[in-house]
Amino acid sequence: MQRELKVLLLASSLSMLAAGLLGPIYAIFVEEIGGGILDAGASYAIFSIAAGLLIFFVSRWEDHVKHQEKLVVLGYAFGVLGFLGYLMVRSPLDLFAVQVVFGVGAAVGTPAYDGLYSRHLDKGKFVSEWGLWESMAYIITGISAAIGSLAASLYGFKFLFTTMLLLSLVGLLVSFFLVFGKKNP
Repeated sequence: MQRELKVLLLASSLSMLAAGLLGPIYAIFVEEIGGGILDAGASYAIFSIAAGLLIFFVSRWEDHVKHQEKLVVLGYAFGVLGFLGYLMVRSPLDLFAVQVVFGVGAAVGTPAYDGLYSRHLDKGKFVSEWGLWESMAYIITGISAAIGSLAASLYGFKFLFTTMLLLSLVGLLVSFFLVFGKKNP
């Protein structure tokens, strides 16, 4: 497996771990900031629609960008800002703004990530190396759901969001190896 794939997998796993901590208890958090079922659904819809629309346009531009590694790093940086934003959310409107930040991060980072990942697959191992990413995503999401629920019940959402922020920050730092750890041609 190529070094770039290992870096992509490690950075991605840390970011997924951070995001997955909130997954199953997201609606409880929305209730704690004064929202309800509609706010929980609306906030997720805002993220998804923002990411989807922006990915549609940004990905076409990213095809022409020479250093897609920097876009992956930028996507993770938006993720860090989003996790920091969770610490400041006091109302559903605040949450909606944070979801837009996450949507922009996904739009910038995801297409570039997928392109880099695909470019560094070993010949003859396309399916198994994509399978590695897929299996990692499910396993980490499951583990993080259990950990996040336990952590929030024991220590509260502020602790959980701080943990998410720190994990995403480490993922961002790992992603710098894509830019600064490159071999010179």
